Amino acid sequence: MHARTVCHAVGALLCCLAASMAVPLGVGLWYGDAGVWPLFHSLWATGLAGSLLMLGWRRGRDWSLNHREGIAIVALGWLVAGVAGGAPYVLAGICGWTDALFESVSGFTTTGASILTDIEAVAPSLLFWRSFTHWLGGMGIIVLSLAVLPFLGVGGMQLYRAEVPGPTPDKLKPRIKDTAAVLWQVYLLLTLAQTGLLWAGGMNLFDASTHTFATLATGGFSTRNASVGYYDSPFIQWTITIFMFLAGANFALHFKVLQGRPGALLRDAEFRFYAVLVAGATLVIAAGLYSGHYADAESSLRAAAFQVVSICTTTGFATADYEVWPHLAQGLLLFFMFLGGCAGSTGGGLKCMRVMVLLRLAHQELFRLVHPRAVRHLKLGGRTVPPDVVSGVVGFFVLYVSVFAGVGIILTALGMDVLTAFSATASCLGNVGPAFGSLGPTENYAHLPGLAKWLLSLCMLLGRLEIYTILVLFLPEYWRR
Repeated sequence: MHARTVCHAVGALLCCLAASMAVPLGVGLWYGDAGVWPLFHSLWATGLAGSLLMLGWRRGRDWSLNHREGIAIVALGWLVAGVAGGAPYVLAGICGWTDALFESVSGFTTTGASILTDIEAVAPSLLFWRSFTHWLGGMGIIVLSLAVLPFLGVGGMQLYRAEVPGPTPDKLKPRIKDTAAVLWQVYLLLTLAQTGLLWAGGMNLFDASTHTFATLATGGFSTRNASVGYYDSPFIQWTITIFMFLAGANFALHFKVLQGRPGALLRDAEFRFYAVLVAGATLVIAAGLYSGHYADAESSLRAAAFQVVSICTTTGFATADYEVWPHLAQGLLLFFMFLGGCAGSTGGGLKCMRVMVLLRLAHQELFRLVHPRAVRHLKLGGRTVPPDVVSGVVGFFVLYVSVFAGVGIILTALGMDVLTAFSATASCLGNVGPAFGSLGPTENYAHLPGLAKWLLSLCMLLGRLEIYTILVLFLPEYWRR
């Protein structure tokens, strides 16, 4: 593995991150708020560090990028992004480094778990940066860099496989940098569309843009203490619900729809699975809420749809306190914390595709008990799933459950109650945000011990980078030639 290549690429990513800080800095200058200097100092420090890495380890023209280097760049890229992204919070005096790193990692991994106790007291520029980290992390800092830095495209497929959510990335274009560009074009188009709708629906432009960043990235950071519940507007809540649902679908499907192939959605087995589960859970929960929590059918359906889509897509917005809802509703929401959105979306969790593969695999094993000599191939959407993909899904599930159990047990040893500990682990590992117990939709993570915040930050990174990318670094074989 060429350390020079890795350092050069990480330096390039830091330079991109520094450039992105210019956007919230401009917001701070417009408002004249207290976030200007923290952002300015963070910008030049991040840019300087990136420039030193790029100039100190220059990349030769004949260097190619192998899978080990791709993994290292992704892992280190997200780690340094978390550190650099937390600097403005520390310099502004909002919190210390542990809380700042937690907030920054939560932003870039689109988790939405927050340590801020009074969000509305924070400077607008820092709130904008906080939501902007969602937007950057949503499609991936690495994919963004592939779209704007062509020199990383030589071995870009290694980066794409490590970065894009899902077991099998769908290449839309022959060259990986062209694929990244297409994905970002779709992402930007949806961003502009939702911002315009929210602005027209009564939000000011600042809130419309920040909530759009969090929606399409399936993040969940809001500029209001009451989250989206602050806006008692059916139009705003339904708009965000629809765009959260779209963000939880495969972005490759959105590209096909924009090309004039709307039937691609219904032909996709994973999207049908995702849509049916969301619709079914929404109707069940809405029926339970109508019987005693809301006065009319529309309010019940809207509250149920918002919370189901928010949790399933791992966005984490809230318009109601679901901890006072019927136990069935809470159970369904807990299930969706593990499920997540579709492969190729900005959501976290196990992903619908993996769950479908596991269910088909379980059915196949049951079938073999009845017909032991039968030869059947596991198929998904009419296509045979390769054995290496099946084994990868099974391995991912085992690692996911192992990390969930291990971290949950450690959190209980730190004094957290069982419900809070395990739901927090599920929430951070699935990049959801809110949990249960003392971390419900009306609470935050500020009161947790420092070690718990570090462990949950690690869970966020593991969940966002699909576990393998981080854990493989701990294998001795990875470092051997």
